[in-house]
Amino acid sequence: MKRLLPLLATLLLVSPAVAVEPVKVTANDMTVDEKNNNAVFAGEVIITRAGLTIWADKVVVLYGSGGESDIDSLTATGKVRIKTPTQDATGGKAVYNPDTMIVRLTENVTVRNAQGEVNGPELTINLKDDSSTFRGGDGGRVTGVFTPQ
Repeated sequence: MKRLLPLLATLLLVSPAVAVEPVKVTANDMTVDEKNNNAVFAGEVIITRAGLTIWADKVVVLYGSGGESDIDSLTATGKVRIKTPTQDATGGKAVYNPDTMIVRLTENVTVRNAQGEVNGPELTINLKDDSSTFRGGDGGRVTGVFTPQ
């Protein structure tokens, strides 16, 4: 349990300004594998922090040589939903890399907000420069429906 607390404190670290915000994780099961430097949350996983909620069937957190405070990646799979106050995104898999601050959401992605809805096979969000790119790829297409304001 001692090693778990730093891990939870660094999940979803987006910027130092948000670092003091608590991270709340609920799941049916949790396993910490110190030998393989990972933690697995499984079964109806819900992660909340500072206006962000993530739902998934499973979340795997890989950490580096610095231990739990050195997160290499966070991978959410199975009915992934990411909700902020202004947007709601769904897909089959989300991978977050804290070093690059890039989130990659794949597998039938849908993003909804007040202006409309966009669908596509893959969405990449760069949290450093606040940009996002939908990609079609492999015969898939990006589609959208927008409501003028």
